[in-house]
Amino acid sequence: MTNRAHIGVGLISVGWMGRLHSRAYLAAPRHYPDLPVTCELVVAADPDPHSRAHATEILGYREAVADYAQVLDRDDVDVVSICSPNFLHHEIALAAIAAGKPFWIEKPMGRSVAESSEIARGAAAAGLVTAVGFNYRHAPAVAHARKLVREGALGTITNVRVALIADYSADPDGALTWRFQRERAGTGVLGDLLSHGADLAQYVVGRIASVSGMTETFIRERPLPASGAASHFSKGASDAPRGQVENEDYAAVLARFDSGAVGVLESSRVAIGPRAEYRLEVYGTKGSLRWDFQRLNELQLADDAAGYRTIMVGPGYGDFANFQPGAGTSMGFDDLKTIEASLFLRSVVEGRQLAPSAADAWSASEIVDSAVRSAASGAWTPVAAVEGTTTYDA
Repeated sequence: MTNRAHIGVGLISVGWMGRLHSRAYLAAPRHYPDLPVTCELVVAADPDPHSRAHATEILGYREAVADYAQVLDRDDVDVVSICSPNFLHHEIALAAIAAGKPFWIEKPMGRSVAESSEIARGAAAAGLVTAVGFNYRHAPAVAHARKLVREGALGTITNVRVALIADYSADPDGALTWRFQRERAGTGVLGDLLSHGADLAQYVVGRIASVSGMTETFIRERPLPASGAASHFSKGASDAPRGQVENEDYAAVLARFDSGAVGVLESSRVAIGPRAEYRLEVYGTKGSLRWDFQRLNELQLADDAAGYRTIMVGPGYGDFANFQPGAGTSMGFDDLKTIEASLFLRSVVEGRQLAPSAADAWSASEIVDSAVRSAASGAWTPVAAVEGTTTYDA
């Protein structure tokens, strides 16, 4: 294909998500031959020298620097991925906006509604397209679920269940990293996992209008991390000094949708048993459906009296055909990020918002904030509508 746009990529933070973004940029044009871009990994920023070496020697960036400002200052960087810890998202996103760089940012976009709204409003005022890491909505089974719901195949939607149950913090000797500190992470499992659930629910069913929330912290102290321990998978010594966990391990949210449907959203980071059980269930007057990330390529559908049948997704479901030739040959987690990268790149070259947007992230943040306030007051709490272009209802 001729007339391909050359996109220079800058990366900020070379952790797990930064590495995944990098691979996704290179993979997207290969899986989407009609995507008129060629990506070049230009420069990565990370304060850790080992991460900088990984960026150039393994990922293929031309250069690596310690200061993220050097990424934003470069004329040969057209787009930026912001994969830093939560407490740096706001600062870096505003700097990217000031530099006029479209950005792909991981969630939670901000530690609070105030941070998220400022980022979303700033990007909109600057005329920048954005992308946010709501990758689960890109599963072909979820795309088909949305199509069924929006076309009325399940009738009037009555109730929704979303559960994101994981075990990554179930070990009480897991180190007290920044993820457990309110000033640095903001909320705990609400922002980390339940924001995904809120996005899934809104993407498939529609806007959440009000919530009633409950939260709990079960592991109240954790060992202080050894030097360099930054991941929420890091383990501390059992005899190390301990510090207080400042945000929630578990959250449950009752929700009312604009449509009149009701829902239950639940999330845990300390469940023993489930590894990454991320479930969506939608019930209507004519049928229901179920999806679980652990069975990514399957959708259970009940649309008659015979009960559930399993649909093995294949070509014709979402973007499946861009990755595999037939049902039964599975897609994986990395593929969902490649879909996200393709949407971001297409948004950049076409100048219109196609990827999950900063406004979508702001909307999820409003749900989280309302759940926090409801958990404190015990009252049903309205969820404020947001400004800008949300894609969950596009």
